[in-house]
Amino acid sequence: MENQQYLHPYAYAPAYQKRVAYFCMEYAIAQSLKLYAGGLGFLAGSHMRSAYELKQNVIGIGIFWKYGYYDQVRQPDQTMGVLFQEKIYGFLEKTSIRFEITVNRAPVQVGVYYLPPHIFGTVPLFLLTTDLPENNYLAQTISHKLYDSDKAARIAASILLGAGGFKLLEILGVAPDIYHLNEAHALPLAFALLEKYGNADEVRKRVVFTTHTPEEAGNEKTDIRLLQDMSFFLKVPPEQVQQLVKPEGGILDHTLAALRLAKRSNAVSRMHGETLVRKWQGYSGVSPILSITNAQSYAYWADKPLYDCLQTDQDQRLVQRKQDLKKQLFEEVADQAGDMLDEKVFTIVWARRFAAYKRADLLLEDMDLLHSLLTNNTYPVQLIWAGKPYPMDYGAITVFDKLVNLSRAYPNCSVLVGYELKLSKLLKQGADLWLSSSLVTHEASGTSGMSAAMNGAVLLSTADGWVPEFVRHGINGFVAPPADPKLPQHEQDDLDAKNVYDILQHEILPLYYTQPDRWRSIIKNSMRDILPFFDSTRLAQEYYEKLYNA
Repeated sequence: MENQQYLHPYAYAPAYQKRVAYFCMEYAIAQSLKLYAGGLGFLAGSHMRSAYELKQNVIGIGIFWKYGYYDQVRQPDQTMGVLFQEKIYGFLEKTSIRFEITVNRAPVQVGVYYLPPHIFGTVPLFLLTTDLPENNYLAQTISHKLYDSDKAARIAASILLGAGGFKLLEILGVAPDIYHLNEAHALPLAFALLEKYGNADEVRKRVVFTTHTPEEAGNEKTDIRLLQDMSFFLKVPPEQVQQLVKPEGGILDHTLAALRLAKRSNAVSRMHGETLVRKWQGYSGVSPILSITNAQSYAYWADKPLYDCLQTDQDQRLVQRKQDLKKQLFEEVADQAGDMLDEKVFTIVWARRFAAYKRADLLLEDMDLLHSLLTNNTYPVQLIWAGKPYPMDYGAITVFDKLVNLSRAYPNCSVLVGYELKLSKLLKQGADLWLSSSLVTHEASGTSGMSAAMNGAVLLSTADGWVPEFVRHGINGFVAPPADPKLPQHEQDDLDAKNVYDILQHEILPLYYTQPDRWRSIIKNSMRDILPFFDSTRLAQEYYEKLYNA
């Protein structure tokens, strides 16, 4: 019998009766619930909100991260610091559910927190923890840090999410028709299902898989002997594991294993889908791969007064609202960085997770051009950077610190810390231009530009991820001509930087300052065109139509 207190607060809509359990390592649902690192969490949070709005029969399974990802702070010299601080949430329900899983051949006790749907308007969300007094310290740390730098800790977290999530559902009496792996982190779930049903075909009937990145760093590979020692495969015999996942050279590719154990898999943009088909088409047993482009929640992200102005053709009110939003952002800039920015000056924002392929420092490829951009009195510019590097990615932190030091020389150039949902929304509301500079074919989707468009920020991007599905150059945004991806990266960087500067100097800035009506029409086209396709309502519908019901 299903536990009544954990039921959805609605009757399921007719199209969404099939029961789905959604497994994800991170969820960006609200600023006050710090369970996320970046885009994967933003996507999952929007999905859980839209599933609730559509009355879908979905529940979420995640982990209660005691220290979250990390808190981004400043060192005494204003460079970036990393703080791991315990998170306390009075709005989560601490349930009485307790059960045991096996990690590293030893028993580990698991507790469960529950996020009721009415708190943030999401489907029911269950969060697992090992931070219990019954566990030794090492076992307690499994649920301490999201994406821990220690390999064994990440493997243990996967076991907690996959095997622990499966066991929780059994205890609750919930029998999902579909288990959705949002990334391969919860891969042990498939082996729990194999234990239950005894046959891989029965597993594949129930598992679907979404992969979010072609980057090597985002596609874990592990020595299969380490996984066996850590109880990753539960009680499935080694010979059966070998037969199912076909490790090459004794190394398990987690993404490839998930592709082989799912009935269907999906990429997160059309371009990403083409990349995945090329990458995996030579491997046996891979599930069909389709494309379901990522999206973001209009209900959560969009500035409704801006859309009111758009829908009632009140252009001057729209301009005034945008300036008011810029003022709100600039208060945060002044508070953090001591820079007093002007709401009438064109403002460029680059903000997302810091990773090498996203190229936060692309504009620094030509320092003479950057200097001329930041000192142009005819077409003045303000430039803001924000974003979180992985806390142990010292190369990315060095880039962040380089930008901080650059900003000291220019009062119209600022770098912000604390890039989470609240700051992300402020930046999107206050940006005139949202700059995206990823190395082409490396960004599976990217979603920050979607929610930026919902706040009247125009996108300038390289032609990567979701961008080719949206941007009509000079009409609703701007896209740089792609450099040949076969060129050495430094040559791609040079070409992309040159193209971005050309578009800024010869198209965007003259438009903004000398043709305000045309600029305003681009803003309005962007706000219109982002809907409905890039609203996560469409995403949640497509998951049922193309993945769950197929």
